[in-house]
Amino acid sequence: MNYQQAWDYLDSLQFHKIKLGLEAMRSFMDRVDNPQQRLNYIHVAGTNGKGSVSVTLLTLLSRAGYRVGLYTSPHLSSVRERFRINDSFISEEKFAALATRISEVLGGGKITYFEFTTALAFLWFAEEDLDLVVLETGLGGRLDATNIVTPLVSVITNVSMDHEAYLGNTLSAVAMEKAGIIKPGVAVVSAVKEGEGLAEVREVCREREAPLFLYGNDFCSTLLGNGSWSWHGETAFFKRSFQGLHCAMKGEYQIGNASLALAVIELLQERGLVLSAEDVCQGLAAVQWPGRLEYFCLDRQSRARARSTGAVGTISYLLDGAHNPAGVDSLVQTLQKEYSFRRLLVIWGAMMDKDLKKTLPPVAELADLIFLTKPVGERSAEPELLLEHVPPLLQGRCHLYATVEEAIAGAEAEAGEDDLILIAGSLYLVGASRKILLGELVP
Repeated sequence: MNYQQAWDYLDSLQFHKIKLGLEAMRSFMDRVDNPQQRLNYIHVAGTNGKGSVSVTLLTLLSRAGYRVGLYTSPHLSSVRERFRINDSFISEEKFAALATRISEVLGGGKITYFEFTTALAFLWFAEEDLDLVVLETGLGGRLDATNIVTPLVSVITNVSMDHEAYLGNTLSAVAMEKAGIIKPGVAVVSAVKEGEGLAEVREVCREREAPLFLYGNDFCSTLLGNGSWSWHGETAFFKRSFQGLHCAMKGEYQIGNASLALAVIELLQERGLVLSAEDVCQGLAAVQWPGRLEYFCLDRQSRARARSTGAVGTISYLLDGAHNPAGVDSLVQTLQKEYSFRRLLVIWGAMMDKDLKKTLPPVAELADLIFLTKPVGERSAEPELLLEHVPPLLQGRCHLYATVEEAIAGAEAEAGEDDLILIAGSLYLVGASRKILLGELVP
């Protein structure tokens, strides 16, 4: 298969079908001699922030000279975004070759979209001379296709409600699914809190004799007066502290995500991993994670990237993949604390299986105008359905558009100087919008 044929084949595996379980994954990897067993992993799970923690780890380790693989999901516009080694995405040729191999091994058999991409990641990484692989779970943890590895360190960022149809409708049930990545004797780094999964994570750690290192307990961050922050250990295990840190990514919560990454780095010192304070400071200031509080300005006439933010003749955009209640709460807090604008114009699209009652209203209350639309996909909610979840008093601010292109054009036509266009509600919407505005992320 060439690249397009390989991508078409992958799409034929029912992209939106979710099937949790490890049997099919283990069976397939057995048939290709289990290349995943030859790699060293950092395994990252959690409701929110796992992508940010993963890309932070990649950036820090890469800057220190290590060769690191990164597997994340979902992608914004190209499936190749899911597979990286340091700053390089998988090539079209390698993707096609590995997809062909997988399809030939499967014969007439089928695996899910996510199982396919996970297998492809394992195969590619095993061919390369890697020091580490940062492996992000797709959904949950216990039955996630990535959960066939034994990592050097496990990370559980946090626990909140999402994907209730698959993970359970209580925080306790969701927490137990996330805790399913915990392996016997393998250290766990986490920011879970009392009443939000901590009891369940502690229980699994005790059962599996896995040391647990908690943000706010074993290691902490402190905001400093000059806009920087510091990281320090609270227990004897963490011997270093870091001062004068700055996160490239916006949002105060990113300090927590970066703190988890630093705790992992410190734990890996026992295995000979070395990062200097300079590596840490420069690495954190360079982390980029497109589509997550991504701010940019474009020239109004040509839509070319503008040289300065907020200049006359430009339109300001903020893209964020917030799609569950906890993510939206963080987005709202960040908008209120870190951004200034004359009017907020919101382009919103979401999946039908998301909690629309708890996600759309908080953002709608901040918006001066709301543009409801539908990214391509069978799970996407119709704009008319989204409108039902806008508070009645705010529905007069809403405009409905059948396509993302039309919604962006509508918002741009209304945007004036010092206005901000926020695009949020779904990573599928963010991905489609980013491609329209900035082109493909992957060369």
